[in-house]
Amino acid sequence: MSGNYAAIARHARALPGFDGRVAASLARLQAAAQAHAGRIVQASSLGAEDMVITDLIARHHLPIRVATLDTGALHDETLALIPRIASRYGIVVERFSPTPEAVSAFVAEHGPLAMRQSIDLRKACCGLRKLEPLQRLLDGRSAWITGMRREQSNHRGGVPFSETDSHGREKLSPLADWASADVWHCVALNDVPYNPLHDAFFPSIGCAPCTRAVALGEDFRAGRWWWEQAGAKECGLHVHPIALPAQTRAPETTT
Repeated sequence: MSGNYAAIARHARALPGFDGRVAASLARLQAAAQAHAGRIVQASSLGAEDMVITDLIARHHLPIRVATLDTGALHDETLALIPRIASRYGIVVERFSPTPEAVSAFVAEHGPLAMRQSIDLRKACCGLRKLEPLQRLLDGRSAWITGMRREQSNHRGGVPFSETDSHGREKLSPLADWASADVWHCVALNDVPYNPLHDAFFPSIGCAPCTRAVALGEDFRAGRWWWEQAGAKECGLHVHPIALPAQTRAPETTT
């Protein structure tokens, strides 16, 4: 676990109904694992919510694979969680990365900070580094699990526990009704490993060039793409439909 536990001290609280929410989330995971035997995956951002889900999967020996998107631009602190998960839980986290040639071409044309030049370039970068690898992560799966919560932003205020994505897969958000206090109380109770950037006021952590700490009173996702005007700041992973911008698709190969 992180050294100074500042995030736990700030956020962890035993709210009324906590045990019931944990039990309900576990029941959703158990039912999904049974319904999608061998074809379900947790698409983990390695944030606190996703670490809680991984902890539930591991402690209850659920047959659910865990995978993450290694965008090539993550913080070192984020990447360090992957071996910590393996050491703590014996789980090998599947890693899906963008095509190196596509990244090199994009950076060569637009520069390493293209995402700050325009919203279109930012979305193209997200498409290249996240959406295309996500398609491969989900290939052959019939269900996937996210750590989205309704409290995280207005855009996520209506997140359901279960929905169908644009490819017909079941998309589950078992912590949809959890408060931040629930997440951190669960982290504290079960000694769940987490990203030390959370202690440094990073509540929502994405790629390093696109994430900053937030000030007291700022929105949960204010540190994501902070140079853009306020609004629904999403990379596209959780926007309907899941669409891959044409310029970011991996080139077709012929045999």
